[in-house]
Amino acid sequence: MDKFTTLEGVAAPMRIINVDTDRIIPKQYLKTIKRTGLGQGLFSEMRYNDDGSENPDFVLNKPAYRNAKILVVGDNFGCGSSREHAPWALADFGIRCVISTSFADIFFNNCAKNGILAIVVSPEDLEKLFQDAERGANATLSIDLAHQTIKGPDGGTLHFDIDEGRKHNLLNGLDEIGLTLERAPAIDSYEAKLAARGWA
Repeated sequence: MDKFTTLEGVAAPMRIINVDTDRIIPKQYLKTIKRTGLGQGLFSEMRYNDDGSENPDFVLNKPAYRNAKILVVGDNFGCGSSREHAPWALADFGIRCVISTSFADIFFNNCAKNGILAIVVSPEDLEKLFQDAERGANATLSIDLAHQTIKGPDGGTLHFDIDEGRKHNLLNGLDEIGLTLERAPAIDSYEAKLAARGWA
């Protein structure tokens, strides 16, 4: 997966709590096991009207946010079912970072496995980020994972916490397969020892 080191981009505000994975990517898009093409279905029940036309009131349809790379969202984002298609859809749309006060555990872990940085901040810091994001095209945030900082459009900086293992994996672009391959020499050595004993 792609490394996450720094990110600078427009942040789109979604002041909605308890957004579940079915709202992120509805069930009709789950027939595929491909990670590409799902961006079209991202938030489709909110993005599109019944006739298939775009809902002009939905944040990602507004000109200022069409190329957003960051979402600032309400509490308990990604709750509901465990579908990994949710972070796949976010990534395919171009979202690389989601910021909230809380995430559902499975969604939170699935983000990290797919190169998306999910950041937990305090309610006070989230409100500051919402205010930045609501400035439209001027709502550029800069995120530095190594230093664990979020810099706002006016230069104000927030610090965030992250598990060291998750940070290492994102900085180095390592999913579970990548982590296994990092240990390939040790695995090969172990397999060779087993073969020498006639156990392989």
